[in-house]
Amino acid sequence: MTKKEIFEKLNKISLDTSNFIVIGDASIVCHGIIKNSESIKVLSLVPFEVNGIEVEVVNKLNKTDEINGFQFQKLEDCLNEIDDKNIIKKIELYLDCLDTYKNERKLRKEGYTLIGGVDEVGRGPLVGPVVAACCILPEKFNLDGLTDSKKLTEKKRDYFFEEIKKQAISYGIGIVDEKRIDEINIYQATKEAMIQAINNCNIKPEYVLTDAMKLDLDIPVKPIIKGDLRSITISAASVLAKVTRDRMMYELDKKYPMYDFKNNVGYPTKKHLEAIAKYGIIPEHRRSYGPVKEYLEKNS
Repeated sequence: MTKKEIFEKLNKISLDTSNFIVIGDASIVCHGIIKNSESIKVLSLVPFEVNGIEVEVVNKLNKTDEINGFQFQKLEDCLNEIDDKNIIKKIELYLDCLDTYKNERKLRKEGYTLIGGVDEVGRGPLVGPVVAACCILPEKFNLDGLTDSKKLTEKKRDYFFEEIKKQAISYGIGIVDEKRIDEINIYQATKEAMIQAINNCNIKPEYVLTDAMKLDLDIPVKPIIKGDLRSITISAASVLAKVTRDRMMYELDKKYPMYDFKNNVGYPTKKHLEAIAKYGIIPEHRRSYGPVKEYLEKNS
C-alpha cells in the first residue's frame, strides 16, 4: 500500500484529528490539519490496528507536508520535537530495526569494506562455554527476516546459519570453556571469545561492530546497544554463535540426558536445578555460578 493509499483509507475512518497517527510500516507520522498547532510530548507508543492498518496514537507535533487532508513527516524528523529520552530511544530503536543495513552503509561511505559484526551467546547458562562469532558480509548481502537469533525459531536459525556461511566473505567462531569462565569471569571470557572469533576469520575485518561490548583492538570498534537488532552483521553473528552453542549443548544432552540440555541449553530452568540437586554437577558446569557454587558449598 502506498502512502497516498494509506491516507485515503484514513480519510474514511473516524479519528480524532487532534492526534497524530504514526503509521508503523511506512515510518511516517501524519495527523489531521491543525492550524497553529504546538509541539507536545509524545504520550504513547503502543501499536494497535485500525481497519488492518497498524497505527500508534501520539500527541500533536508541528505540521509539515500534506496529502489528502493529512499532514505528515518522517518519524525521525519528530525526534527534535520530543523531550522524553525514553520515547526517543524507543523511536530510534524502531527506526533502526526498519533499516538494519544503516550502520554498514555509513561505514562503507567512509571507505570501510570489510565490516565485522560480533556477538556472543551463553553468558547466562550454568554449563558449557560462551561462544562468539564474527561475520563479514558482502555489500549485496540479503537474507529476508534475519534478526537477533533469540527472536527466530530454531528452524529459521538453522536455515540462516547455512545461508550466512554461504554468503559471508568470512566468519570466525570463538569458544571459551567453563573452566576459563570460572578463572577470569564471564565478562572477560566473553571478550576473549569475541577476540578469538575475530582472529579466526580468514579475512580480517577493517572495522568491528559489537553488541554493546567494548573491545581493545588495533582496528576501530563500535559497540551498539541492542546491536543484534540494529545491525545486520551483528544479527548474522548472533545466529552463527547461537546455532554453534546450541548444537554443542545437544551433544552434551546425549551424555547427560537427565539435565534436559536439549531444551534448556544450560540455562537454570526448574528441571535443570532439580537435576543438580538430585544428580550433582558435571565437569562442564560453571563452578563460579550461584546454583552450582551453592551446591558445591553445601556438599563439600
